[in-house]
Amino acid sequence: MTMQTDMRDPLEHGDNPPPSETVLTAGRSKPMRKSALYTRRFMRNKPAVGGLVIFVLLALFAVVGPVFQQYDHIELDFLALSDPPSAEHWFGTNNSGNDLYAMVVVGLQRSLMIAVLVSIGTTVISALVGATAAYFGGWYERGALAVIHFLMAVPTFLIIAMISNDSGGDWRMITIILILTNWFIAARTIWTLSLSLREREYIQAARYMGVSGFRIVLRHMIPNIGSLLVINFTLGVVSAVMLETGLSFLGFGVKLPDVSLGSLIGTGSGIITSAPWMFYFPAGALTLLTVSMALVADGLRDALDPTSAAGGRA
Repeated sequence: MTMQTDMRDPLEHGDNPPPSETVLTAGRSKPMRKSALYTRRFMRNKPAVGGLVIFVLLALFAVVGPVFQQYDHIELDFLALSDPPSAEHWFGTNNSGNDLYAMVVVGLQRSLMIAVLVSIGTTVISALVGATAAYFGGWYERGALAVIHFLMAVPTFLIIAMISNDSGGDWRMITIILILTNWFIAARTIWTLSLSLREREYIQAARYMGVSGFRIVLRHMIPNIGSLLVINFTLGVVSAVMLETGLSFLGFGVKLPDVSLGSLIGTGSGIITSAPWMFYFPAGALTLLTVSMALVADGLRDALDPTSAAGGRA
């Protein structure tokens, strides 16, 4: 009597298959693209998907909202001063007769524009400064870190408030000021991560082949920290919205005739008891915007992290 050993492939017969980043197509395994894998991980995170839906709806409201408004945000209706929400003024009016619906639409547009531009600008600057400082080292690295540490020790909010107060409330100048004063924290994080990248074999090989330093940084180092940059960009939108809102709330940000969610909240907070709609509508839009982006950032972090629970389930 002889004993036969079962030499079957466990993957072919489904006996406790190990986690894998493959999909089965017509009985054969096919490698899954990274984009599809990240999308599957993200879609498994229900709060993140909900946040993405809310953000898309807010963006659509900012784009399509002007089509349905009956008044311009600077147009005055002297027959409706501090009126509550009605069929004619959906979100009510302020004490000057401005239509609050039109002002919320314009304020959301302006806050989104400032937040996205600031997040893009700070992400690009921090990636270039952090990666180049880690790669080149020496005096360049010491100088960059000295500037970063100095800016981290300075009360940035007070500097922003003083500079933006002289800008006349122009949202373009406020955007530039926020970019120039909010890149250094992310740059230090990227520098720390890039220190290990510069010692990798492909970086050394490119250097020995005569590839220029800036080309190595742009084509090899920055793409390999792309997941961190995506997360920094998403969180940067939330941070920029909150910072711009704080400035406008205190009177240092966007000023009339332009409006933002922060300036609307600042105006409505003073008359919340007599005209609560002046506060709750812009505050609700701001809350939905920040919460949705925070949920999306959390979902992206889990999707791009190979050790996350979402990655294991996918």
